[in-house]
Amino acid sequence: MAVFTAVSDSQLTDWLQNYELGEVTEFRGIASGIENSNFFLTTTRGSYVLTLFENLTATQLPFYLDLMRHLASHAVPVPDPMPRRDGALFGTLNGKPATIVTKLDGAPELSPGPEHCIEVGHMLARLHLAGRDFATHQPNLRSLAWWQENVPAVLPHLTGDQQALIKNELAHQSAFFASAEYKAMPEGPCHCDLFRDNVLFAHPTADETRLGGFFDFYFAGNDKWLFDVAVCVNDWCVDLATGALDAARTDALLRAYQTVRPFTPAEEHHWSDMLRAGALRFWVSRLYDFYRPREAEMLKPHDPGHFERILRERIKTAPLPADGN
Repeated sequence: MAVFTAVSDSQLTDWLQNYELGEVTEFRGIASGIENSNFFLTTTRGSYVLTLFENLTATQLPFYLDLMRHLASHAVPVPDPMPRRDGALFGTLNGKPATIVTKLDGAPELSPGPEHCIEVGHMLARLHLAGRDFATHQPNLRSLAWWQENVPAVLPHLTGDQQALIKNELAHQSAFFASAEYKAMPEGPCHCDLFRDNVLFAHPTADETRLGGFFDFYFAGNDKWLFDVAVCVNDWCVDLATGALDAARTDALLRAYQTVRPFTPAEEHHWSDMLRAGALRFWVSRLYDFYRPREAEMLKPHDPGHFERILRERIKTAPLPADGN
């Protein structure tokens, strides 16, 4: 969520004529993230987020916006896209597809404890089950095919040891994805990027914490639910310095998730493989963003070494999921 495409006050004023959202009282860019241009928008009728899509096309966009509307209608706390006067959920602003969604309450919890992981685990399982009757299907665009396409682009920037690691893991995941057990795993719409900075927590009172919601669904896609859990655990339950999993947070998140949707035997058996898949996905994307960056105002590429450490840890250890009992 960087700012690649600027929006002037006059452009914003003209574009908002398509909505019934009142008058603008505040408008400012959001610095975090690396994919789209995002702005906080406050009007006399409420608080919103304006997003201009730098990579997603007008053909791809309905999946994400319709999914968010679907989840919001099923009591999953996510940003709800605002319809324009013509009923559409997006339009074109400054040459880019753009939308306005509701702004959720709260702030990210960047140093989560088990209590935060419990809430995230519960809500992620609810999200998965709520998406079962969502009719539109779009694959996770950053899955195996994307890894296979983009690993060659980053190889020249890696040491010999790193090249061996990424090639070997890509081969391992290719075989895993081709297996009958992988293909039989339950699947559906997934967030696919549920890091701690994509979740908000509100604090209504000094001693109360509640989940404000999940946001940034623009990497979402249909995938194995276990992959979504693995991506989440690799961020929420990790020791940032070493890449190792924190046992208390991991146990809390997995037990909470499985009180809503228990893992199948195949999911339990391949938990370690899916943790590795989640680590590889983000190592490849961070390598790509770091060595092949796009220009943007306020763009700050993430350190790819973080997910290299996580992948090495997941290969070295094979944690078993809690059973939810």
